[in-house]
Amino acid sequence: MNRTLEHILPKVQKPARYTGGEYNAVVKEKHTVKTRYALCFPDTYEIGMSNLGCRILYGVMNQCPDIWCERCFAPWGDMEEEMRREGLLLYGLESGDPISDFDIIGFSLGYEMAYTNVLNMLDLAGLPLRSANRSELTPLIVAGGTCCYNPEPLAPFVDFFVLGEGEDVTLEYIRLYQQAQEECWSKEEFLLEAAKIEGIYVPSFYDPIYNADGTLSQMAIKEGSGAPERVVKRIVTDMDKSYFPTKTVIPSTEIVHDRVMLELFRGCIRGCRFCQAGYVYRPVRNRNPQLLAEYGKASCEDSGYQEMTLSSLSSTDYPCLLELCDNLLDYCAPRDIGLSLPSLRADTFSMNLMERLQRVRKGGLTFAPEAGTQRLRDAINKNLREEDLLQSCRTAFAGGWSGVKLYFMLGLPTETDEDVLGIADLARKVYFTWREYTSNRARGVRITVSTSWFVPKPHTAFQWEAQIPVSEYQRRVNLLRDALKRDKSITYNWHDPETSYLEAIFSRGDRRLANVLEWAWEHGAKMDSWTEYFDYQRWMDALAACGLDGDFYAHRQRSREEVFPWCRVDTKVSSSFLWRERELCYKSQTTPDCRTRCSGCGANCLLSGGVCNG
Repeated sequence: MNRTLEHILPKVQKPARYTGGEYNAVVKEKHTVKTRYALCFPDTYEIGMSNLGCRILYGVMNQCPDIWCERCFAPWGDMEEEMRREGLLLYGLESGDPISDFDIIGFSLGYEMAYTNVLNMLDLAGLPLRSANRSELTPLIVAGGTCCYNPEPLAPFVDFFVLGEGEDVTLEYIRLYQQAQEECWSKEEFLLEAAKIEGIYVPSFYDPIYNADGTLSQMAIKEGSGAPERVVKRIVTDMDKSYFPTKTVIPSTEIVHDRVMLELFRGCIRGCRFCQAGYVYRPVRNRNPQLLAEYGKASCEDSGYQEMTLSSLSSTDYPCLLELCDNLLDYCAPRDIGLSLPSLRADTFSMNLMERLQRVRKGGLTFAPEAGTQRLRDAINKNLREEDLLQSCRTAFAGGWSGVKLYFMLGLPTETDEDVLGIADLARKVYFTWREYTSNRARGVRITVSTSWFVPKPHTAFQWEAQIPVSEYQRRVNLLRDALKRDKSITYNWHDPETSYLEAIFSRGDRRLANVLEWAWEHGAKMDSWTEYFDYQRWMDALAACGLDGDFYAHRQRSREEVFPWCRVDTKVSSSFLWRERELCYKSQTTPDCRTRCSGCGANCLLSGGVCNG
């Protein structure tokens, strides 16, 4: 271990975050590899180590003898302070070497409030923040993840973005980088070739041009760059042939999701109009149940984990779920390994499924009705009836469950006070369902209602919508809180409005927001998803210092003709389809799920034969 690190670690909380040396961590001889890759997660070790996407990419790269991928996470404030005091550069956990010595530094971006951590980690690595100030080919700064479907707020800091799923494209651009090294290309020459790889967006090849009113006129393509008109996302077309990490790094300290995670499928058949993941991960691609069972058992055998989660956007929509559960439970039950389904649909939760889940031990039940009335659930295309939810609760309470969490959103398009109060009414109906069907009233019941603030996201049917003002959100929170005050068995939690306001700004923001990010970071912004560090006023000062108005991005309705900052990004879900879905929202009309009827979103063109297997 680095002697400076030995000196620092006794001074910080949770030193195991920074030591490396975990079981299954991949260590290679530096002289045997061609390319060193720092896989950076811009949040703490506990969160980053729980990310399945990072586990997959770590395994994909380290399978290749000539590539060494190491992990790197954002240090907590105490560690950062010691690192800066001692002059210790940000390092890879496997080798302890500064990531500035690596060939490629890749960031996984899943949440807009982590953007300042990207800047902070670059600075901790001793690297210039802006791509224009990093003239050499090495190191390249790359970013991927859901946030990259609007890459513009981070565009000046990142050399290129990966749009979509990274298993295949990551190896493609690494091989191109190796060629560039061998043939002594300049950084510009490399980027010109990288832009030809499907799924790679090179922001320096696109120049935003603005109208007098501040809206975007066009994203002009740089002359001679050969950059594509539209950068099409990458997907894994055959999930059964894709890499799955049955051997993962076992953390030395507790993490958020300390368990085996089995990814059942990608995509979602439902089409909820607010859900970015549901649109951008289309089309649906299932994994074979026998293969999944093998992965699950092998993962438990290797790791010793006593819990397994069946993970996907809507796990109960997996067509072979009961068959898979039976197969896994035959293995899990004798070994006391818990099996959980975190993404339950209230309309697909059945007695058969419940009986299987409780064979080992009961976890909590979570349902997301999203809206309190049927009219609003139809408007957002939740395709969930109140009776479905209550029937699922009857099944659960009769089977011995005594707690349920219900998730809703406030501020959805067309929402009224009646819809808000409908949340309280629905929660009370769940309570009375428990009273009627529980087998043990003496245990009591725990019903938790949680609300978040609706954030309009790119590439959704609501990308044109305005977010309601902060004051109006708070009024609706107070309305619901007052309605639930007298219900002692119901706990109400709500998301603070300030981070959701900033999320709305950056989720649909343009390249001018890069200046806001840099100003905020220079004035102390980092770890903005943590209340210990978040400072709302600092962000308001940053917007003012850069001459920008947050309401312009968050609270402004867009016209159909407006050019979006992400106009060069193509998910293959057509804009005309999304607009049609928006119009159906205002009529409170639903669209059937993909398994019932194809709605012609366009994403099927990404698959051979043009047929989804949803």
